[in-house]
Amino acid sequence: MSEKSTVYNPKEIEESYYKIWEDRGYFEIDGNIAIQESGKNFCIMMPPPNVTGSLHIGHALTFTLQDIITRFKRMDGFKTLWQPGTDHAGIATQNVVEKQLLAQGIKKEELGREKFLEKVWEWKAYSGGQIVHQMRKLGVSPAWSRERFTMDDGLKNSVKKAFVKYYNEGLIVRGNYMVNWCTHDGALSDIEVEFEANKGKLYHLKYFLKDSSEFLIVATTRPETYFGDTAVMVHPDDERYKHLLGKKVVLPLIGREIEIIADEHVDMSFGTGCVKVTPAHDINDYEVGKRHNLEFITIFDPSGMLNEQCGEFQGRERLEVRNDVVSKLESLGFVDKIEDYENQVGHCYRCKNVVEPYISKQWFVKKEIADGAIAKVNEHLAEFYPSHWLNSYNAWMKELRDWCISRQLWWGHQIPVFYCDACGHEWASEAESEHECPTCKATTIHQDPDVLDTWFSSGLWPFSTLGWENGDVFKGEKWNESDLKDFYPNTLLITGFDILFFWVARMMFSGEHTLGELPFKDIYLHALVKDEHGQKMSKSKGNVIDPLDTISEYSADTLRFTLAILAVQGRDIKLSGEKLEQIRNFTNKLYNASRFLLMNANSFEDLENIEIKTPLGAYMKSRLAVAMEEVRGHFSDYRFNDAATTLYRFLWGEFCDWGIELSKADKSSMAELGAIFKEAMKLIHPFMPFISEFLYQELSDTTLESCESIMVKRYPHALVRDEKIEKTFELVIEAIVGIRRAKANIDLGNKKIEHAYIKVPDAANLKDAIKYICLLAKVENIDFTETKIPNSATDVGDNIEVFISLEGVDLSPIIERLNNQKIKLDKEIMKLSGMLSNERFVANAPKEVIAENQKGLDDAKSKMAKIDAELSSFGV
Repeated sequence: MSEKSTVYNPKEIEESYYKIWEDRGYFEIDGNIAIQESGKNFCIMMPPPNVTGSLHIGHALTFTLQDIITRFKRMDGFKTLWQPGTDHAGIATQNVVEKQLLAQGIKKEELGREKFLEKVWEWKAYSGGQIVHQMRKLGVSPAWSRERFTMDDGLKNSVKKAFVKYYNEGLIVRGNYMVNWCTHDGALSDIEVEFEANKGKLYHLKYFLKDSSEFLIVATTRPETYFGDTAVMVHPDDERYKHLLGKKVVLPLIGREIEIIADEHVDMSFGTGCVKVTPAHDINDYEVGKRHNLEFITIFDPSGMLNEQCGEFQGRERLEVRNDVVSKLESLGFVDKIEDYENQVGHCYRCKNVVEPYISKQWFVKKEIADGAIAKVNEHLAEFYPSHWLNSYNAWMKELRDWCISRQLWWGHQIPVFYCDACGHEWASEAESEHECPTCKATTIHQDPDVLDTWFSSGLWPFSTLGWENGDVFKGEKWNESDLKDFYPNTLLITGFDILFFWVARMMFSGEHTLGELPFKDIYLHALVKDEHGQKMSKSKGNVIDPLDTISEYSADTLRFTLAILAVQGRDIKLSGEKLEQIRNFTNKLYNASRFLLMNANSFEDLENIEIKTPLGAYMKSRLAVAMEEVRGHFSDYRFNDAATTLYRFLWGEFCDWGIELSKADKSSMAELGAIFKEAMKLIHPFMPFISEFLYQELSDTTLESCESIMVKRYPHALVRDEKIEKTFELVIEAIVGIRRAKANIDLGNKKIEHAYIKVPDAANLKDAIKYICLLAKVENIDFTETKIPNSATDVGDNIEVFISLEGVDLSPIIERLNNQKIKLDKEIMKLSGMLSNERFVANAPKEVIAENQKGLDDAKSKMAKIDAELSSFGV
């Protein structure tokens, strides 16, 4: 017999148990080999966190939900793969290392590309291990032996293979495009630009007609860009300017002449109806420029420095020079007026720099790559949870533009394209390096210096990690020959809705185009974790909840179960200390229930090894069967919150509150209740892995160190409901509650009474269960009656009426108390009725105040009705 614990220490248990689970290989594909069933495979991919990152509350939610479903599937006999890994996070990681070097007075250019990358790999070795260590604190169970990194040697091969495939199919092309340009991080895709409200200025500039004192007024929020203007445009139907079409205006300061053109893009009602056209620095003007064959004049270099097109302002930074440009224009009479103006300004999602539209030669994946994925999603070959995300997916995919995949960085997958300096030939290659031009055989060749967008490699994650085109790298170690057959398409993806377009959509079209099938059958997108007031967490607000601090204070199980029970599909999660405290109390309730059971026996059998003989055992087993069916049903729809609610209701509300209480009237049920509670630990294990393991071992009189874990036991599956015994105990509980209420009404709350009467349609159901009612309601004798008992305190339930004789009971203090309550309620009802009948108050008060007062009035009237009923039962 093992020595029983007298206290549950989460920190100690979590650390020791996790190590045992991992060391025994339970997290791996064959960790549950003894219960695997043929043909049942389950695969889920961990969204690879940034290698520079640390565990935040959003990660905690994603990984908790993934772990819950993975543990369930593993216990349910599935061959299970939860694929872990980290992402190289090109821009973010390079920025971190650059800042570290600058703090030492070193610029990356001084080191050179090769030495700089050595520094980044050093940082990755440190930082990458940090978040993985933190994830273990949460109790997650991915197949750690298969952990991948988006730039490991095997995945490098996959990335090159995919690039070359798309390139040869004409789906990857290079050209001069208008891109989102960060002067620090280079080209960005559309969704890497974050738009923020900006309180700026609208500058109204005078453009004088050539050889005339007449001028047009154009408005701009970016006056420094006028150096790149190559036209002024008006609407073709605007009668004010038709006579000016084809004429020229002269740009202030620099004297360049530009033509007045007509284009339907102009909004005649906005401003003066005249618009400057800067084709090289505005996305809309870019299209206008192409339509009208305008000159495209670039006015600053990639770092944002104004060039020779800008006259005296050459060499100045584009944003810093704005005020000086305006001052010079004002001094020479070229400014009509300046107004305050609110607009949306794009910022780099990484460094928060203001992003500029900029024409640059970049690599793009053509939008046609997504055609197959769009069609198959709408054939419901993949399902979204909640389903409304299908509409968001379709809306975005229909507006899809070519995806800019080249980044002006050193850290990342270098674009596998080579150029011949002799003949100009360009080709894509899977080789690590090329030494000879395939066309002219010259050896003067070079590789494209840019790297691929981070999302290109993570878009391949659902199949590259399964060995697709890895070569022989890590074969048999981090992936197996049969993985693609066994685990592609993946069964499920769980991630935050905020990366639907960053990551999910890209995996969808990369997987479908490359392997002919969508990469997931089901896609679950969870909402954001916010604070208790529904505010987004931010350091500036001081409301950030750190999952590691929360685990330290409350336990991993408490955080996991709290996140799960709050994870209603489609709704933000409002995480509060109060809710965490409630769930910590739940874990204490489970621990105390096991202590009570162990006071009556040293150990308990597994449920499948015993025969249930007592009525209470049969009732609790039936309720366990109901909980099991509900939890399984909720898992099938990924309703994690409903599954958690079911478990909370059964374990606390039914087993602990009633099962244990009722057992005090039937000690012979104790062995059965212990077995049922052990089975319930299997049911809750995916949500609360640590305490469920601890209590299962304690109740079995074993230790994890010497016995098999609960996590590779069969999930409850063959339990049958007994509705007849449930009906009996529903009546037992209703009778107990009714007698307690009736006693409380006559101030006999916790006192034992001699007699009570029960009126119930089918008394036979209750006769064998009288002992439960007598003990828990504290009644010596119970009689069944078919009629109302006169001169009695009464409680009327859904199925049962309870009567307690008032003979010998002094009612005067009770009646006095009730009458005093009536007086108070009368005043409250008059006050609230008066306010709500006051037309002026109702017209002016906020809706929530009126609703609150109406609720107060309804509650007061309800209480008054109950008091009147009580007084009436006393003959008053």
